[in-house]
Amino acid sequence: MLRSRWIRWLLGFTSLALATVLAAWLWWSGLDFRHSGGRPDATRADLAWLPTTPVPPRGRILAVLSSTERTLDGRGRAGYELTELSRAYWVFEAAGFAVDLASPAGGEAPRVVDDDLVDADYAFLNDPVTRAAMASTLRLDAVDASRYAAVYVVGGKGAMFDLHGNPVLQRILAQVHAAGGAIAAVCHGPAALLGVQGADGRALLAGRRVTAFSNAEELFLMDDPVQRLGFLLQDALAREARFVEGPMYLEHVVQDGRLLTGQNPWSTWALAEATVRALGATPAARPRSPEERAVDLLHVLQREGFDAALALKPRLGAVDNRLLLMHGVIATLRGEAKRTIDLARLARA
Repeated sequence: MLRSRWIRWLLGFTSLALATVLAAWLWWSGLDFRHSGGRPDATRADLAWLPTTPVPPRGRILAVLSSTERTLDGRGRAGYELTELSRAYWVFEAAGFAVDLASPAGGEAPRVVDDDLVDADYAFLNDPVTRAAMASTLRLDAVDASRYAAVYVVGGKGAMFDLHGNPVLQRILAQVHAAGGAIAAVCHGPAALLGVQGADGRALLAGRRVTAFSNAEELFLMDDPVQRLGFLLQDALAREARFVEGPMYLEHVVQDGRLLTGQNPWSTWALAEATVRALGATPAARPRSPEERAVDLLHVLQREGFDAALALKPRLGAVDNRLLLMHGVIATLRGEAKRTIDLARLARA
């Protein structure tokens, strides 16, 4: 026991030293650490990819948010992730779908707003229509499921509490799916799919391929996820479905017929667009954001190596270097020295 404690201490010290050297080198080299994402005053008009003429209406999508504000221990934020709602909302609207927001308690649901916002997120916060929708979500028990072509379950840790095992939401999901609609969920949102049964008594997830926030992603962020969240989502889903895990914190979408799931917040754009296609529509063409371009680079780095990623970067346009450096920190803490150096060089390039 004493020996393993010393090994953990040594690994931690080595990682800290490497991170310190890396940070000093990046600072000395003049890398711009500022987020290259969005402008706080962005509006709907700044999203040039949104259609400027009316799109033929294609139906309605119900976006479901958590009403739970804190984690089990009371220390952590729960609620829903703003970026997982805002980005999907614009994709749905641009394809001709009206979007209604609902939550177990109705009214204004607690949201988590991080510092990685892009124009689409700021525009969502600033738009009077979407602000009103966030302030007055429908109560789930007042929702008429027959009105919706799809249900989209927004992630955020709150989904682990009041969306998981919610009998009203389970009924809505089963009814929409039975009527030929699509079911989509991102990050912690797939917790709502657990235990859902169709009219034939068969579990919605039985034999289906799904993904969600993985054990590796959860355990990297907190030491005690079971104590704070109640259970590990990947483990619970794997008991009902075939869990398909992607790389940590990279875009990963799994589609199994009309059931679509995204692994983490970086999967939101792709999941929303896949949902639109599953409903027989075509997503509006849009430029990939600096954050998405960073994800593209990370995928190439993982699959093809540093030289391929380095050659690609100048061709992509603006890239969010902070995301590259975040993955560099992850690599550092995992003792992956070469990957740490590669990510630092790629961010600096």
